[in-house]
Parts: sequence; structure tokens; C-alpha cells
Amino acid sequence: MIGDDKVRIWTAAEVGAGAAPPEHLPHLREILAWAWRYLVSAHPDLGRNGPVCPYTQPSLHKGLFHLAALTAADGDVDAHAAIESLRSWYERLSAGIPPENRELLTILLVLPQLDHHDAAPLDDLQREAKDGFVADGLMIGQFHPVCDQPGLWNEEFKALRAPVPLLAVRKLVVFDLPFLMDSTAHAESYFRRFAPDIPPRIRDQLVKRLVGTEKSLQTA
Repeated sequence: MIGDDKVRIWTAAEVGAGAAPPEHLPHLREILAWAWRYLVSAHPDLGRNGPVCPYTQPSLHKGLFHLAALTAADGDVDAHAAIESLRSWYERLSAGIPPENRELLTILLVLPQLDHHDAAPLDDLQREAKDGFVADGLMIGQFHPVCDQPGLWNEEFKALRAPVPLLAVRKLVVFDLPFLMDSTAHAESYFRRFAPDIPPRIRDQLVKRLVGTEKSLQTA
């Protein structure tokens, strides 16, 4: 276990062995079981072949899958500060991993104290954190029991539903562009990282065109 006065982080193996304290362990184990059952498996409504999350199984097998919780089980910790602390811990953990495996490092911040029937508070946390995470080359996504965000390959499939509210953090990868078209800043961060040789003026035009097209499709 690592962590500070805001957030604590365990490996999947530690959670499986019961190393987390009793106030956190049931929810951490529930999410770990869900990851093994749901994220690593195919789903008939997903809209493509392969598992729901292609990174989870190799992350688990290489010992790079982690679960985290606020230090206070009752949520008496500033969630925004905890998320920023989680970003720092992610970067520290990543520095000790060979570059070819860094995209498999995953941390799920389990937040059982949030409302299980209203996804809005979790959505707000994710939205407020996303700018900083994407700028640092990280993805942060939300999972919630009633998350209504449509699937990328099948809009009817609610892929981001989990038994407990949580935020998932991993490295930004080249395939993440569809998840970054919600803002010009996110798209610019993506192209700066993955297309550095495109002249800045052309890159800016491309970003504006792509984001504008995406927003038009969403309002059509």
C-alpha cells in the first residue's frame, strides 16, 4: 500500500489478499471482481470484438492494476484534492515501470460514498479533473451504476456502468481521440502529444474542424 493523507493505493494482489483495511476492503474487492468479470470479457452489445476494456487483462497479469480509496471511508476528505494527489501518485508509479508497459498502469479510485442513484456528482468530478489529466498525458474516466454515457461502438450500450462509483486513470494512448473531442483543449493536447510534426497552424485548423464536427453531430 502507498498513499498519503488524502488517498491510499493498493495493488490488485494486495486487495485480493485482504491487505486493505476493513472499511475499504469490501468495495475494493467488489470492483476487483467486477474488473475480472466484466472489463476483461466480451459483451454482445459492445459493438466490436474483444473485451470491454482491452487494457485490463494485461494490466492485471503484469501487476499494474491498482485500486485506491479516500483515506476516510466516510468521504470526509476533499475529493478534488484526493484526485490531484492520485495524479501525482500515478506519475510516481509510472516512473518505475519500463516505457513499453506504462500504458498498462491503471488506478481505479473507488468512491462508494457518492450517490449510487445520481451520476451527476461523479460526472462533475471527472469533468473538472479532465483538463489537467489530459494535459499531462493521462485519461480519467468515470464509471457509475447509472452512468448513461453511450458506448463508442454502440450508443445503446452503457459501457461505463459499475457497481460502485469510481474514477479510472491510465495513460493517454493514440486510440483515445474519440474521447477527447469534447473540447478544443483536449484535442490540442492529443495532437501535441501524438502528432508533433504537424505544423501548429495546420494542427489548430484540424482541431477546430474535428471538434466542430463532433459538436454538430451531438446536437443534430
